[in-house]
Amino acid sequence: MHSLETTRMPSEQNLKAFAPQIRALLVEDNPADARLIEAMLSEAEGGSFRLERVDRVSRGIERLQQGGIDVVLSDLSLPDSHGLETFTQLHAAAPRIPIIVLSGLSDTTIAVKAVHEGAQDFLVKGEVDGRLLARSIRYAIERKAMSEQLHRYADELRKKNAQLEADFSMAREIQQIFLPNQYPTFPQWETPERSALGFSHRYLSAEAVGGDFFDFFAINDSTCGVLICDVMGHGMRAALITAIMRGLIEELMLTAGDAGRFLTEINRSLRAILRQTREPFLATAFYGVLDVGAAEMRFANAGHPSPFFLSWNRRLVEPLKHFDARHGPALGLFERSVYPTCRIELSGRDRLILFTDGIYEVNNEAGEEWGQQRLLEMVQSGLDSPTEKIFDDLLREAQRFSGTSTFEDDVCLAGVEVRALMTHGT
Repeated sequence: MHSLETTRMPSEQNLKAFAPQIRALLVEDNPADARLIEAMLSEAEGGSFRLERVDRVSRGIERLQQGGIDVVLSDLSLPDSHGLETFTQLHAAAPRIPIIVLSGLSDTTIAVKAVHEGAQDFLVKGEVDGRLLARSIRYAIERKAMSEQLHRYADELRKKNAQLEADFSMAREIQQIFLPNQYPTFPQWETPERSALGFSHRYLSAEAVGGDFFDFFAINDSTCGVLICDVMGHGMRAALITAIMRGLIEELMLTAGDAGRFLTEINRSLRAILRQTREPFLATAFYGVLDVGAAEMRFANAGHPSPFFLSWNRRLVEPLKHFDARHGPALGLFERSVYPTCRIELSGRDRLILFTDGIYEVNNEAGEEWGQQRLLEMVQSGLDSPTEKIFDDLLREAQRFSGTSTFEDDVCLAGVEVRALMTHGT
C-alpha cells in the first residue's frame, strides 16, 4: 500500500487549517494517473486531503475493512477486477463510504450504471482538473451523509409506522369486541328465535378504527335501549371518544329508561370530560327505548339523521321526525343542552332502521350525492324483506352508485324488529 499526503502551502493559513483532513482511498494501478490525481488535489486544496493508494480491488477491500476512510476514488479497470464488478465489490465491502468512479472514455456507459447502483459520481480521466475533483469529493461526502440520514429517518419511520399499525390493529380488535356479538333477548330467558325483539346490524369503518358505534341493551325484561352515534371524523381520535361514550353509557344506565334525560346526561358528562381538549368535538346520536310491554317507543335525537320507522300495519316507511320532529343539538356542543323525549306507538312486526350518514353521503362520478331520499325508497321497496337483506342491498346499491367498493366515511346500520308485544306478567 502506498501513502501519499498532500502538502499544505504556507500561504493557505486560514480557517481551512482547522478543518479535519478528508481521508481518500485511491484504487488505481497506474502510478502516473495516481501522481496526477495527487498533484491535482494538492494544487486545488493543499492540506485538505490525505490520499492513500492501492492498486487492486482486493487490497482496497482490506484497507476499507480497517476503517478511517472518508471517500473512495476507484478506476474500473484493475488487475483483479474489471467494469461494474469493481464498483460492486467495493460498495459491498463498505456500503456507507461514498465512491467516485474514475473512468476512461470507453467506460462511461459502465460508469453511469455504477451511479445507478449507488456510486456518488463518475469522472472521466483526462477531462477533470483539481478544482472539479475536490468539489466532486466534497459533494459525494455530503450526498452520502444526507442519504444515510434519510435512510435512518426512513428506518425510524418504518418502525414507528409498524408500531402505529400494531396499535391500530389492537384498537380495532378492542372496538370490535365492544360491538354487540350477542343480542339481548326479551324476556332474558328466551332464546333469540323466540325473543319479542329481533336485532341486526352492519358495521364498516373507513379506517382501522372508526367513530360510528351502536348498542342494544336490556333495561328490563320488556324494555330495550337502542343507541347509535356518529363521532365527528374517524380514526384514532374518534375511536377514543367512542370509548369514552361507551363508559358513560354504563355509568348512566340508571337513567336509560328516560330517552331525553339519558342523552342530556351523556352530553353533560362529555362536556365535563372534554372541556380541556384543544380540538373541537361533536357527535350526533339517536337513542330509543323500545317498550314492548307498553307498546311504545320513547326516543330522543341529538342532531342525528332521523331513523326510519317501518309500520307493518300501514305498509309504510317514514322518518321518525314525521311523527315528532323535536330534537336537540349534537352532543358536545353546549353544556346545558336538553333533549326532549318523543313517543310513538308500536305494533307487532314494526321495525326501526337506524343509520349513520356514511351510507348516504356517497357521491357518483358526477359529484351527485346518493342521499336520504334514495335510501328511504330502497327501504320502502324492501318492506317485505328481512332486515339483513335490506342492509346488504343498501350497501351494495351505495357502492354501485359511487362506483367503488369502499366508503370514505364510517358506515353503521342497525335494525330492531318488534316480533311480539308483551303483556305484564308474560
